[in-house]
This record gives sequence, structure tokens and C-alpha cells, in this order.
Amino acid sequence: MDARQGPDAPEHDSGIKPRQQRDGNVNREAGKSQPEATGHLYLVGDCEPFGKTLGIPDRAHKPSHASFNSMLRTHAMSLRRFCAANRLILIAFLILLGAASGCNRGPWTLWDAYSTRFIDGQGRVVDHTSGDRTTSEGQAYAMFFALANNDRGHFDKVLQWTQTNLAGGDMSTHLPVWLWGKTDKGDWKVVDQNPASDADVWMAYTLVEAGRLWNAPTYTNLGRKMMAMIAKSEVVDLPSFGLLLLPGPAGFQHGQVWTLNPSYMPLFVFQRLAVVDPAGPWEQIAQNIPRFLEQSARHGFAMDWVDYFPGDGFYPTTKQPTDNKATVSSGGSYDAIRVYLWAGMLDGGQTRARVLNALPAMSVYLGNHDAPPQMVNDQGIPLAQDGPVGFSAAMVPYLRAFPDLSRLSAKQTIRMSVQRDPTSGLYGKDGSYYDQNLALFETGYVQGRFRFGADGELNVEWTR
Repeated sequence: MDARQGPDAPEHDSGIKPRQQRDGNVNREAGKSQPEATGHLYLVGDCEPFGKTLGIPDRAHKPSHASFNSMLRTHAMSLRRFCAANRLILIAFLILLGAASGCNRGPWTLWDAYSTRFIDGQGRVVDHTSGDRTTSEGQAYAMFFALANNDRGHFDKVLQWTQTNLAGGDMSTHLPVWLWGKTDKGDWKVVDQNPASDADVWMAYTLVEAGRLWNAPTYTNLGRKMMAMIAKSEVVDLPSFGLLLLPGPAGFQHGQVWTLNPSYMPLFVFQRLAVVDPAGPWEQIAQNIPRFLEQSARHGFAMDWVDYFPGDGFYPTTKQPTDNKATVSSGGSYDAIRVYLWAGMLDGGQTRARVLNALPAMSVYLGNHDAPPQMVNDQGIPLAQDGPVGFSAAMVPYLRAFPDLSRLSAKQTIRMSVQRDPTSGLYGKDGSYYDQNLALFETGYVQGRFRFGADGELNVEWTR
């Protein structure tokens, strides 16, 4: 919707009433006299008259017709810039207004575009920007979004492909391996046998919630069996700290040093698993996550990977974890961006406040920059390059969680809208897999398609 108006547009076509007319209507209803007309034009949210902002005098000054036209020409460029800025503000306002309304959202167009582009007919999620590989993370996220959208067809296909190809045909006895793709010999199969715990906990959580929401005990039972395997092979009791989630069963303990990934531990997931299995390790992990984030952040920025040294604490890792998921740099980037996203989607309360207080630096940075940084170094210093559009998506729930940062949230929403391809319906120039996943979390959450309750339970719009 283009709210921009040219400088010579007639008043009755502007679509914006003069403030004195709006205020006069309100005052007449209250029994007060209408204020004197001054000829100024106001926009919603303006703190002074539009004409005054541009230096145009009141009609009371009665300039000549020629001189007034000259002033209009003089200020035409300023007017266009002003209207363009207000157009962006209006776009963000309409987006946020739609998200706040209680009406039915209609089709989730981003999920439709994503499933068309990235999920093949068998239920395999294909990462086209990384050699057409498939990861257990992508499969887990697709199952979650399918559940959030009441799309049982895609849910079952993705689950079946995962079980057949990543878990040896049986996820009740094998956690899915993390990587499937093209080998050096040219064949397509499992490339790395190690599971990834972030995918495992998301998948277990989604299965348990699918069983509850769809009244399908088969899903619940499978989710519980996955939880038992995760508890046995992917949970560690760190000396002098307590229970946390290892990134996988193998390769993350080096003598008396443990490597962990803060983005693998969304607090609401563990809150829910603690309710499902009170005797398991989930409640202790959930209690430890805020303290873990406080101690592992650098100057208020989340890190991708951290090493734990008993008695000394957490430091950004300087080694390559052995799961081969990516070349790891020391600092915060593509993994850490999810830490802010998870924090923003937490249910309100003291726990969310504590998590947000552990990660304040990104909100401060965005007060002076248009986009989140692609990289924060291991000293907690942002580097110059802007992150991709998915980083902005991750910022929206995070910034919305702060009561006084709606303007910054709107700016990231605008950045997303500008970078959405109207043809494909995807975000970014290349429509990358990872950007779309971050955007699916953002759009689903902001549009009210799903929420996480006080105990981590998934609340979805389609059950209302």
C-alpha cells in the first residue's frame, strides 16, 4: 500500500485529515469549541504541523499565489523524502496492527512458499544454498512449522523421510543423524553419523505437542522415546555448574573442557519437556539456561560456540567442533542470532526478563544501526558488515519483548518487507534456506499463528 502523496495533491485526495478537523470532531463530542484552523497538515504520530516541519507559513500570513508556489517547489524534495519516511512507518504500522488483531490470519503464505521451494515430494527439506544437502535441523523445523500451520500432510512426509533416511528406519531407537547429502563419490546418503541435539530436542518437542494438539498418541510416544535417548546421550553434568545440553553424543568433550552451543537450548522447549517428563533432566537444564547465557555472553552479545573450563567458566571456543556442521569462527554469528529469537519468543515474566538482561547489547547496537551485524567477535565487538535479512527476522520478537523498543522492531520489519521477493514470496536476493527458517519463526510468532505458554506449551491459532 503506497501512502505517499505528491506535493501538489489536492487536499481532498490526500487521505489524511487536517489535525484541526480530527481534533475538532473530538472536541465537539466533548462539548468544546473547534480550534482555529491554521492550514497545517498533521500526520498520525507527528509532534508538529506538517507545514511547519517543512517551513511553510500559515494561511494567516497570506503569501501571494506565486510566492507560495515557489515555496512549494523549494520544499518539494523535502516533502518527498518526508512522505517516503512516513510511508515506511505506515507499512510497519499496518504490519504490526495486523499482527496484533485477533482476526483469522488466513493462509500462511511464507510457509506455502517455503514448502513449495524447499520440501520435495518425499518430505526431504533441501538446502539449495549448501549443495542440496539435508540436515536434521531443517527436518525438525519443517515439522514444527507444519504443526503450527495444521499441515499434517507435510508433517507426516517430513517425519517419514527423517525416520527412513536419518534414523535407520526407527526413531524410537536411533536419534537422527544430522547430515545427509552428496558424498565425494557422488552418491547421496548419510554423510555424518553424529546426531545434532538442537534438532533432536526440537523434534521431540514437536512430536509431543503434535500428539496433544492432533490427539495422536503415536506422536507422543515417539517424542517420549526420543527424550529418553537425548537424556542418555546428549546431556552433560558440568562440574561446578550443572546440567546442560551437549551439541551431540560425540566430539564435544576434550579432556576437562566441554564445547556447547547456546542456540541449541531454547528455554521454552525445556520448560515443556520438564512438564512431560518431570523425572528427567529437563527442569534442571531449564533452570540453568539463564545463568548459562549470562556467563557465556560477551559484553551482552551471544556467542556461537563456547568452551567450559571447570572453575574458570565459559569462553568463546577456539576449536572446530567435530560435528562438521560449519566452519566455526570465534564469536557470534549465524548460530548466535537464534539466541535472541528464542529469548524474544519466551512467555513474559521474570525468567524472560532475566534472559533479555543477559543479552542487552544487540538492542543497544540496533539503536544506532539499520541492521544487526553479521558477526560479533569473541570480545563482544560487532564487525561492520550487516547480517542478512534472516537476522532482521530474528530481531523482531527480541526487540518486541522490550516495552520501549517498538520503533527498532518496526525498522527491522521494514527491512524484511523491502527484501521480500513478490514473485517467490521468499526473503532475500537468493531466498536462502536459513533466512526463510528465521523468517518463518518471526512471521508465525508476530502474526499470532503460534505462541509458547508459561510452561513452554505450544499454543496455535488453528485450535481457537
